[in-house]
Amino acid sequence: MPEDTPSPSAQFAALMDAQGEAMREFWSQFDTIFDTKSAPQPVQNWNEMSEWTDNARHIHAMWLEFIAEKTDNTGAFTSPLDPAQFMMLSQGWTKAAPFDSRAAQKFAEDSLKLWQSVLGLNATDDAEDSAAELPRKDRRFNDPAWHTHPAYALLHQTYLMLSDYFVSIAEHVEGVDAEKKEQLAFATKALADAMSPDNFLLTNPVVLQRTIESKGENLVRGMRHLIDDLKRGQLTHTDSNAFRLGENIATTPGKVVFETPMYQLIQYTPTTDTVLDVPLVIFPPWINRFYILDLTPKKSFIKWALDQGISVFVVSWKSADASMKDVVWDDYIRSQIEAIDHIRQRLDVPAVHAIGYCVAGTTLAATLAILARRGEADKVKSATFFTAQVDFEKAGELKSFIDDSQLEMIGQLSPEGYLDGRYLAATFNLLRGRDLIWNYVVNNYLLGEEYPAFDLLHWNGDVTNLPARWHHEYLRDLYRDNKMVVPDALEADGTPIDLTRIETPVYIQAGREDHIAPAESVWRITRHVKGDAVFLLAGSGHIAGVVNPPAANKYQYWTGDSAAPTLEKFVEGAQEHPGSWWPHWLGWLQEHDATQVPAKGKRIPGKTKKDPVIEDAPGRYVKTR
Repeated sequence: MPEDTPSPSAQFAALMDAQGEAMREFWSQFDTIFDTKSAPQPVQNWNEMSEWTDNARHIHAMWLEFIAEKTDNTGAFTSPLDPAQFMMLSQGWTKAAPFDSRAAQKFAEDSLKLWQSVLGLNATDDAEDSAAELPRKDRRFNDPAWHTHPAYALLHQTYLMLSDYFVSIAEHVEGVDAEKKEQLAFATKALADAMSPDNFLLTNPVVLQRTIESKGENLVRGMRHLIDDLKRGQLTHTDSNAFRLGENIATTPGKVVFETPMYQLIQYTPTTDTVLDVPLVIFPPWINRFYILDLTPKKSFIKWALDQGISVFVVSWKSADASMKDVVWDDYIRSQIEAIDHIRQRLDVPAVHAIGYCVAGTTLAATLAILARRGEADKVKSATFFTAQVDFEKAGELKSFIDDSQLEMIGQLSPEGYLDGRYLAATFNLLRGRDLIWNYVVNNYLLGEEYPAFDLLHWNGDVTNLPARWHHEYLRDLYRDNKMVVPDALEADGTPIDLTRIETPVYIQAGREDHIAPAESVWRITRHVKGDAVFLLAGSGHIAGVVNPPAANKYQYWTGDSAAPTLEKFVEGAQEHPGSWWPHWLGWLQEHDATQVPAKGKRIPGKTKKDPVIEDAPGRYVKTR
């Protein structure tokens, strides 16, 4: 390339500058070249200015008061959860990627076609007709205000074109390894979502119209919501006062029958006269609260299992604090073994059924391998895995957070030995930023809408802290280095971990649309265990794919050849079934031991003075931050 010829990336930058200048010129003139009758109108009655002024002063006063509260003695602003700290996790993701002249040329051609198609539309009040003619569709821009005025139509259509273009470049960039390419693609998608015109007051016609109609009252409410969230250090998704543990959420009756500094063990009161002889212990993930399995009576897996005649125990993990700074994976494995042994002793039974959800399922696999190594595999009659991974080669978008620089940053965010759960919540929200971040920015901060009362979103925002040392080792050894599937590469509690020693019958459930534990990743458990394995693919994702009660009659599930060589082959030959997969699991469980016993004695926790209990379910651990 001659010395005076601009590089491809410089040519692309020049093209973008020219495109931006054209857009600015267009916006400065659109009032004269378009019929603006369908655009948001300015204030017509200037007698209303006092209301606007009052609202503006209210917003300003609220912000100054918040800043004063959060400014330290040096004058520096101190947020309870500095967003900049979290954003530092993505350093380096958005460095310039190599472009070529062909990409720039294609972009120029696509831009010209888009502008011609949009500007060729007539400004019309028929939003359906204009929307139908637009080349790109996205539900963020479904409101007629985005279609009936060519300026807003051009704006959002150009944005969608740019988003598709940059994401495609990131996904096909050459000269970087696969892992960095995935990180770049993830960061590009996140940035594109953040830059959507619907996220900003002046480029969102729906927000502008609401602001004009309410004389800015929506912005007053939005500022109040924003300040409240900044004080909490966490984005609010639902009405925080709508739910109270043990009153209208997590209400299934039971007792805490055992506790340690790591967890409380809850035994639930049976609802049938007889129960299965083999009890069930559920290990939920300690990165969330256990009551995802006991939201409301109609959604509760725990209550449903009780109604099927199962003695149910659940572990409620303690949210980490400074006292847990030395906790590692070994401690969680020991806790699982301890809970199993306590239940066996309490009910005088030789074995239990066990369920492990997400990371607790990963840990349950390690527990089974260790028990097998010690000759104690018969303590667990069967094991069920809810969206759990042991092979992290195909672990999905979360792998974007585990390179060395991000692991170092996580350590810096944990000065007292535990990671604030709000950071983890922000990470999971970022995986679905369009739905879990920007949707709420628009609705709550810009439109000023009040929060809905939604139990699932309440649970999602009820974060838990994590032991920093454990979290770092988990991300490093499992997510990054994938050591769990290498026999004896890891050990816990002095015993090497070899998954191929597991001969316990296992039931493996995956979610077809799971973005946290992708179905292909969960499937790989079948490659490593040696016992009988049943794989089931459920409709929906990481939560709704699990919490799908039969009465809801939602989604579907697939069964097939669990010995198929790949998930793709499984799906090819799978049979689809409507509704919940829970009854299928129950049938499988009963195949392993259908013996019934009376629901009496210690099967009913705390019924007699000879059976002292600690407190009522859901216990105090789940209520502490």
